[in-house]
Amino acid sequence: VRWMMYWIVFALFMATETFTDLLISWFPFYYEIKMAFVIWLLSPYTRGASLLYRKFVHPTLSRKEKEIDTYIIQARERSYETMVRFGKRGLNMAATAAVQAAAKSQGALAGRLRSFSMQDLRSVPDEA
Repeated sequence: VRWMMYWIVFALFMATETFTDLLISWFPFYYEIKMAFVIWLLSPYTRGASLLYRKFVHPTLSRKEKEIDTYIIQARERSYETMVRFGKRGLNMAATAAVQAAAKSQGALAGRLRSFSMQDLRSVPDEA
């Protein structure tokens, strides 16, 4: 549970840090403060990640639980519909490519046969 809390808080920190890093990276001792914060999160003595998780993250997730569940259900339904649509599209593309390849090869064979004269065809020995 302790590591779960740490990784959730750390992931949220990294997500916000991606945007705020551009704005405040010029601040003196920024990287040192950031490193000290990560050590504070990780330390078993301070239990910073556990503190932040219990004070801020867990109450927020508890309040928004129904909205999160609804979003997950919608995402699951959309992903299934999307996979079916892409699957149908892929099968249609494969079938079209197969038909076109067959039509081209048939046309090429017919063109080769037309290029032979009857005398050329008679000179070909029968294999039967």
